[in-house]
Amino acid sequence: MRLFFCLKGGSRMKKLRFALAVLALAAVYQAGAQTSAEGPWWPSRWGPEDQAGSSNWITPDKVMESIALVKTGKIYELGQVYERGMPLYGKRTYSLFIPSSPTGGPMGNNDFVFHDELLVAEIGQVGTQFDGLGHVGRRLRMADGTTQDVFYNGFTAAEMRGDILTEQGPYGLDKLGVEQVRPFITRGLLIDIAGYKGVASLDHAYEVTVADVRGALKKQGMAESGINPGDALLFRYGWSIHWKDATKYNREPPGIGMEVAEWIVEKQPSMIGSDQWQTEVDQNPSNAADKALGPVHLRLITEEGIMNLENMVFDTLVEDEVYEFLFVFTPIRFKGATGSPGRPIAIR
Repeated sequence: MRLFFCLKGGSRMKKLRFALAVLALAAVYQAGAQTSAEGPWWPSRWGPEDQAGSSNWITPDKVMESIALVKTGKIYELGQVYERGMPLYGKRTYSLFIPSSPTGGPMGNNDFVFHDELLVAEIGQVGTQFDGLGHVGRRLRMADGTTQDVFYNGFTAAEMRGDILTEQGPYGLDKLGVEQVRPFITRGLLIDIAGYKGVASLDHAYEVTVADVRGALKKQGMAESGINPGDALLFRYGWSIHWKDATKYNREPPGIGMEVAEWIVEKQPSMIGSDQWQTEVDQNPSNAADKALGPVHLRLITEEGIMNLENMVFDTLVEDEVYEFLFVFTPIRFKGATGSPGRPIAIR
């Protein structure tokens, strides 16, 4: 923030008082704009200025190691089709409209015509959606007595929000925008919880346990000790079978709770994903007493920088019994966005 003031004219005492008041205002603004150097979950393992979180695990060595998994070249689509009528959370919107057909033309002596589309959507948080590091945070009482909204690596909302004193304005986040995240080209592991349970889909509000995760890995012939830092851990609940029924799909999906969240932290993945809209169990039973909202999101994204891909689909992988593969997903570089759509794929 740059402050300018003039001392021309009037008494010297008034000028001095005005200058001191402006400097005091600047000090207050600065105190509210940033956290202390250390806090409950910051600085990050990747340093106090990091904005890439768990995508830092995607190194050249990790990419080359993962590419070696490709044996047949078969591609599996792991994302849903973006379309009108798909399940949406709350009041989020998605509408793709072709203004006219054709939108333009004919032009030139060859009568060239074309189509364009108009897209109205909360594009970072609909369909198969990636939660970036600026998506969720917590309101905290700081050591200096102030109250701050704090996100990954200790960045505060005052630093991120892009108000009138910053370049971005209301058009995006100044910090932790999704453009800071690296592409994910890594080893993917599918953990088929529904398959382990012998059901097409887990029940509403079922909380997946660590015992379920270990049971699924064992059934798939995979050792827990074989999970490596930077792998993408993808959880199948079977919930995607309800995708065409938005009412059922949106109501209290199954998912992981805090027990599995701590297990994930130990494994240090580059990202996690699932075939429902928030990955964690809705109405989380393990946090019913304190009525915590989104505790898994906060533990993984805010505190650990482990990002999350939601509304995936794994049916074709399960049909071919493919549980280890090259996983590819790259968030679109929307400057200042909280999340991103995209087209995740597995390559066998």
